[in-house]
Amino acid sequence: MKGKCIIFSAPSGSGKSTLVHWLMDTHPELRLAFSVSATSRAPRGNEKDGVDYFFLSPEEFRERIAKGDFLEYEEVYGGNFYGTLRSQVTAALDKGINVLFDIDVKGGVNVKKQFGNKALSIFVCPPSLEILRSRLEGRGTETPEKIEMRLAKASEEMTYSTQFDHVVVNDVLEDAEAEVFRLVHNFVCQKD
Repeated sequence: MKGKCIIFSAPSGSGKSTLVHWLMDTHPELRLAFSVSATSRAPRGNEKDGVDYFFLSPEEFRERIAKGDFLEYEEVYGGNFYGTLRSQVTAALDKGINVLFDIDVKGGVNVKKQFGNKALSIFVCPPSLEILRSRLEGRGTETPEKIEMRLAKASEEMTYSTQFDHVVVNDVLEDAEAEVFRLVHNFVCQKD
């Protein structure tokens, strides 16, 4: 039996990565493998090739785009490319492993289009933009200008929520975890 795709997308600060890590760490019975993205940017800190990202040169990334090696890709943040390698995903699916994507909203919509009913797409959103602002400020990692940029982007990204199968509002973390588990469990366990 082939694996399925589970796509998580959200504005920055919505708690998507927290939910994804919780799901992977707490529910091994779901047979989830994390989709490692490729990027043309240089590794940061202790990032490892093939674990955090597949690090490609900008030239190699462009060559692989031309060959059709990506399920989706995007050029962001001043000329850096990010994308999902088709071969990595199909190899896992062919082994019956369910591939979990933690991906930007445009990429999430594109992957869903390619896999149709073999993919479950979940949009995680904050209860409000005011709460999102508070979360971003609480991180203490960004300037007020960066926070304003992220909020503007979040507002635009939230317009994509209707293109996802489900929207999970991450207000109370435990409630969001329970809803995410229910959605993913039901999807993974349903017969084709």
